[in-house]
Amino acid sequence: MTRTRILFWLSASITVASYLLARAQQRQQSSGSAKAQHRSSGIIEHASEAIISTDAQQRILQANPSAAAMFATTVQAMQGAPLQRYLPGEQRLHSEQFQNHYFGDTGIRLRMKGRRAGDYLVTGMRANGQLFPLEGSISTQTENSHSIYTIILRDITERKQVQEQLEQSYAQLRDLSATLRTIREEERKHIARELHDDLGQLLATLRVDLALLQRQHHNGPAARKLMAGMDALLMAAITSLRRIASNLRPRALDEGGLYFALESLCHDFVNRYNIACQLDANEEELILDDAYSTAIFRIAQEALTNISRHAEASAVRLSLHRSAQQLEIEIHDDGRGIAEQDMDKTTAFGLLGMRERVHALHGEIDILSNGGTRISIRLPLPAQTSPTST
Repeated sequence: MTRTRILFWLSASITVASYLLARAQQRQQSSGSAKAQHRSSGIIEHASEAIISTDAQQRILQANPSAAAMFATTVQAMQGAPLQRYLPGEQRLHSEQFQNHYFGDTGIRLRMKGRRAGDYLVTGMRANGQLFPLEGSISTQTENSHSIYTIILRDITERKQVQEQLEQSYAQLRDLSATLRTIREEERKHIARELHDDLGQLLATLRVDLALLQRQHHNGPAARKLMAGMDALLMAAITSLRRIASNLRPRALDEGGLYFALESLCHDFVNRYNIACQLDANEEELILDDAYSTAIFRIAQEALTNISRHAEASAVRLSLHRSAQQLEIEIHDDGRGIAEQDMDKTTAFGLLGMRERVHALHGEIDILSNGGTRISIRLPLPAQTSPTST
């Protein structure tokens, strides 16, 4: 009987000791959790970025001083307030130029464009009603079977102002570039016309006079030889003059239109570089105004120049076709292609010039290296104005 009592008391002692140990561990864990929670709260309180916690109904549970300062209010005013007051829903615009994403599961629709994964653009509103741009990210955690959303926000007002200034400067530079191209084209046209009409006619007249002088019988062998040399020099000068004038402004562009200018361009390209060049186009589809015709001709001219210098091609195909109110242009060669890193070189002035001309016409350009180089261009065409009835 004594032995049974001893075993009973030992078992009871072990049970009590286990209970006391478990309670001690529980108190220690609770103390550690409280310390961790206190430490986490301290980090949030002293964080330099704005941090807001909300529940699933978009009501603010906690906001740190940085968030209160950002929205020009107090922490006490933010706690318990709807998130709508500081991130107004009417400012979450649905725009085609932005990719739209929901801010977690809160139903907050944000805009994302070229940002890091997890970073979204949203508009905030200060306590005085002032709107300002924000960049934010969100994380979700579950507490007591309830979802808690922690939002970290950054004021990007200065960054957006700098970006807008850069975009404005870039637009001004593009406008300036387009204006300079127009002025240069007008100067080319004027110089080409002067060369052809004045100097060209003068050389032609001199050659006619020289031909009349050669027909006179009193000229000796030495004089006839000298005049033959003069005639050869005059002919070479006329040929050079025509070539220079054509490079400045192809006469076919003014006299025959874009189709004949491109046809002449391909013909000269074959003769000069011995590279086959096929023009696939319909003359009726290329009846365009002077600005479009000149820009398209210069794009084709620049493309062929690049091919002759770098492509090592044996054949080129130049295709132009209308599709509704759009002109599709494709220039394809069978050369060695173009490396991707070469497409964005600052020294690739030919490609840059083509892109700028296409952009000036509100078009799109794609350059692919696949079995040679393929340049695909899509240009919106101006609507045909119907003649007014009299």
